[in-house]
Amino acid sequence: MYTYDSHDQAVINARVAQFTDQTRRYLNGELPADDFRPLRLQNGLYIQKHAPMLRIAIPYGVLSSTQLHALAEIAQTYDAGYGHFTTRQNLQLNGPQLEAVPAILADLAKVQMHAVQTSGNVIRNVTVDHFAGIAPDEIGDPRPYAELIRQWSTDHPEFSFLPRKFKIAISGSPQDRAAIEIHDIGLRVVLDEHGREALDVYVGGGLGRTPIVAPRILEAVAPHDLLRALEAVLRVYNLHGRRDNQYKARIKILVRDLGVQEFKRQVLEQWQWVNTVRAEVPSAELERIRAQFVRSWLPDSEVFASRDQLAFEQARRGSVRFAAWVKNNVHPHRAAGYCAVSVSLKVKARAPGDATSTQMHVLADLAERYSDAELRVTHHQNLVLPHVKRAELVELFEQLKLHGLAQANIGLATDIIACPGGDFCSLANARSLPLAEDIRGGIEAAGLTTAVGALQLNISGCINSCGHHHVADIGLLGVDKQDEEFYQITLGGFQGSATEAARIGKIIGKALPPQEVTPAIERMLQHYLAIRESEQESFANVIQRVGVEPFKQQAYQETNTLEVIA
Repeated sequence: MYTYDSHDQAVINARVAQFTDQTRRYLNGELPADDFRPLRLQNGLYIQKHAPMLRIAIPYGVLSSTQLHALAEIAQTYDAGYGHFTTRQNLQLNGPQLEAVPAILADLAKVQMHAVQTSGNVIRNVTVDHFAGIAPDEIGDPRPYAELIRQWSTDHPEFSFLPRKFKIAISGSPQDRAAIEIHDIGLRVVLDEHGREALDVYVGGGLGRTPIVAPRILEAVAPHDLLRALEAVLRVYNLHGRRDNQYKARIKILVRDLGVQEFKRQVLEQWQWVNTVRAEVPSAELERIRAQFVRSWLPDSEVFASRDQLAFEQARRGSVRFAAWVKNNVHPHRAAGYCAVSVSLKVKARAPGDATSTQMHVLADLAERYSDAELRVTHHQNLVLPHVKRAELVELFEQLKLHGLAQANIGLATDIIACPGGDFCSLANARSLPLAEDIRGGIEAAGLTTAVGALQLNISGCINSCGHHHVADIGLLGVDKQDEEFYQITLGGFQGSATEAARIGKIIGKALPPQEVTPAIERMLQHYLAIRESEQESFANVIQRVGVEPFKQQAYQETNTLEVIA
């Protein structure tokens, strides 16, 4: 993983000192609230429903065990003893005191972490596939590009006050685990006509009030031209993006209003004006960054000894729970003898994505023991131990089980994505977290988790769509009616791949009150099991084959909600 050089550390230390002084002046009444607001936002600090919320950057989702130990200590010392991992591979603290934030930032800087540009109208934390660098199907590792963008965008004077927040995601594999088509800019690593690594550039995706799938604007951009391409896109956005209406300020609205071809024309025009000397990436610099991600210890191959294989097969045959965990939570690795292990943060009586300080310490210890001291944060609010020897899977499973972290539900219906909702967020219309727990419990009680198989169920507490409900198989959106919460259901969303474009789910009807949502979902899942043509036909494929109407009939069966507003 990337290690700060002296310049990186100096930048973060200077930012901590600067914000410490700004906070002191604000608390002493020397800095007006309106002046302090953009300063705190650019350091990741929101004022939420009950207390400040601090969003900590985890660049491209990669954590060392030392960093996770530090996050655990910070959560215990300055907050309620837990942290919330988000869909943007960050960590949120939901209750630190404002006075303590400078000390938190200082503690983060000691382990090469920060909260810079995790909020505000700036380029946010760049996200990537959580299997970056290890996926067998990977064309190219997206992490060096993400690190390059992090360095380029941090405190970039031209992009510090954009019309709205700006999000970039990068995928290095045909299977898009980074959801690039629903971002302001999405990058896909491809091979150009000469077989060299290049990047396709998608611009203008996003969810929220106006969900739009990003079109491809540029094809096969050479790595040395990446920053030039990004700067050209952002210049067009800075020139024309709406600043008079925050609901129309995202780049997706600009691309839609200008039209894809006109937007592309203006990007290419700006490309000619970008200073080549400043924007072109020297090959030596890109190689320097790439070298930070090379793991010299990974062998070309490693023998999975026959005795280890025997113990593994005996454990799988002897334990239904272990077999299910291997099937759902263990993933292939490009190095023979290794695998990646997902650790589910979707467990009973805890909000999706939450981890206690104790759990973080445990996982950091396990990473040191089994995964070369490295972890990943996923787009689905889980964690990954990316470098586990297959010979140690049984031992690791027993350790996870001992600490209540062996839930075998990765990619299944109970692996629910949910935003913090009305329990914490002042923007929310509904409480996502209790609903997520109710749905999880209902699906498990009905015995549907394993029977249904792969299925993505996402919940957003408001139209800002932090739970990415638009691109889930089943999406739920909290809406408000006369101070009462209801949930709108969408079906058939998909976050996209190299061969299939992302899809926005279809709203199936009027919104349901929370007590009717779980029964409606259970009926839809039972209907799926009844009409699928084989166990291999997924929920998504059935929706594609028969449409949403049969599922709509199941959702509204035995309810009187057809007159409830959407």
